[in-house]
Amino acid sequence: MTSTAIDSATRHKEDALRAWLRARQSVLVGYSGGVDSTYLAVVAREVLGRDNVLAVLGRSASVPLEQSLQAEAIATEHGVPLQIVDTGEVEDPRYAANPINRCYFCKSVLWEVLVPMSRERGLHIVVDGTNADDLGEYRPGAQAATEVGVESPLALVGLTKAEIRALSRERGLATWSQPSAPCLASRIPYGTEVTRARLAQVERAESSLRALGIEGNLRVRHHDELARIELDAALIDHWLEPANSRRIVEAVRAAGFDRVAIDLRGFRSGSLNVLDGVVAA
Repeated sequence: MTSTAIDSATRHKEDALRAWLRARQSVLVGYSGGVDSTYLAVVAREVLGRDNVLAVLGRSASVPLEQSLQAEAIATEHGVPLQIVDTGEVEDPRYAANPINRCYFCKSVLWEVLVPMSRERGLHIVVDGTNADDLGEYRPGAQAATEVGVESPLALVGLTKAEIRALSRERGLATWSQPSAPCLASRIPYGTEVTRARLAQVERAESSLRALGIEGNLRVRHHDELARIELDAALIDHWLEPANSRRIVEAVRAAGFDRVAIDLRGFRSGSLNVLDGVVAA
């Protein structure tokens, strides 16, 4: 889909989203600056106006600083009122233990802050950026949202990731082509403790690889002293060339890893879920 080829079914879904938001009158958006929550926040701002929308960005050691700064800039550019809160889920021992349902505890901490905030501000409902594609994936964080009444209007109207990207491109949102960016803890295998040091190590490594010019999807999976790097499959041959692979090794070792491996299978969303046998419920 391109900005000039959005079909009638997608238009209908966006119309349904606008009607859904209009009926709620005011919303607080759980905002990450990613493709989905940015689109949702901007549409909510269009439909409801500045006084009836608040986007809230959770600041945490599990979110790269650069990602948070970009999220702030995009909200400002598009006139979306924004508040930043410190979530501190890394200090929660349930989250730090890194069980398979780690995301449940992360989102529980987030919604414990955002739901009361919405009431204090007189905003009628809290919404998140879950889309229709997400419903088929293993997402324990969704349970935490459901338990406290957080709604997912993008999923409710059936908007997929591809459709959201197309509609975002049409609006001129910089996020339209942005790769998915789950939290840094998703790079740490289940059962390995999530610590600030490990999160910072992954953040430094990925930032260094981006500085080398690696585009598209990128993950540095943390396996103690080993960093397993996942790139888009089309890029692997280029970065396996001796001179380029040496640059990768140097950059990742400088981040604190002793050994570096490029995964020849390429990038796979949720690959640690695959390794641990996790499937969508």
